[in-house]
Amino acid sequence: MTIHPFSRLGPDCVLDALASIGLYGDGRLLALNSYENRVYQVGIEDAQPLVVKFYRPERWSDAAILEEHAFVEELQAQEIPVVAATRIQGSTLHSFDGFRFAVFPRHGGRAPELEDPAVLEWTGRFIGRIHAVGAAKPFLERPALDPQTFGAEPRDYLLANGFIPDELRATYASVAQQALDGVLRCYERAGELPQIRLHGDCHGGNVLWTDAGPHFVDFDDARMGPAIQDLWMMLSGERSDMVRQLSDILAGYEDFCEFEPRQLYLVEALRTLRLIHYSAWLARRWDDPAFPAAFPWFNTQRYWQDRILELREQVALMDEAPLWPV
Repeated sequence: MTIHPFSRLGPDCVLDALASIGLYGDGRLLALNSYENRVYQVGIEDAQPLVVKFYRPERWSDAAILEEHAFVEELQAQEIPVVAATRIQGSTLHSFDGFRFAVFPRHGGRAPELEDPAVLEWTGRFIGRIHAVGAAKPFLERPALDPQTFGAEPRDYLLANGFIPDELRATYASVAQQALDGVLRCYERAGELPQIRLHGDCHGGNVLWTDAGPHFVDFDDARMGPAIQDLWMMLSGERSDMVRQLSDILAGYEDFCEFEPRQLYLVEALRTLRLIHYSAWLARRWDDPAFPAAFPWFNTQRYWQDRILELREQVALMDEAPLWPV
């Protein structure tokens, strides 16, 4: 039986890692909600608690992690409310006992009220500011979000590695191909669009709200892609709800960054890619004991039946007219 590397990451290892860079825990250790990496809030002697993130082995290169950290530092330098890794001993990335880790200040906050037009506009202003910085230069170490990396590759992984039941495999393959064909049609309608540095996973769970407004956290999925990727995940509900929400977001966004309306052809295409990629993400992580415990419904007959239905619905949605703000 293969032992997953994170099985070695116990409380003593966490505290010893921090001690290796001169930070001494007082014994208070709280695991935070993260599956891709391991993230802890740690009490520190004679100081405020901090947050330490241990990166999943073999996911990102050191250069790719440091590129993310540098991007967030650029944003922070522009007084954009993001949570940057703390520089300690001249670096934001550290290693201990085979693990790479970074330390962050603790920032509290609550979930944003995304039904409030003022909250959406406020959030849109800061996403616009993030994108204005993100457009200044490209990532060199991080991949792009596109139909190949988020669609064809994860689809192929699922089909090649025995995760889909035999009796559903041909159906899933057929529907996934129809969905990817629909994605390509959406990209053709949108035409060539600028690719910028993105947050990459900009949904309400990665926005902490306080009376001072939003703070954007967890740039771990930062990559190159179209700007709409950081906007569409803020939308929810019926089509009329999403039109209103988009209008409120863009009212703030366009104060700082020009929005190309052709990007709206990509909303359902990007949603489709995320659905395929998410299933493959679960599959690729299935050897991590945290995943079967947290996602027991994955890889059941019912799960794949639901995914087939979901992709069929997306095929239809991608052929509809795009959302247009009012």
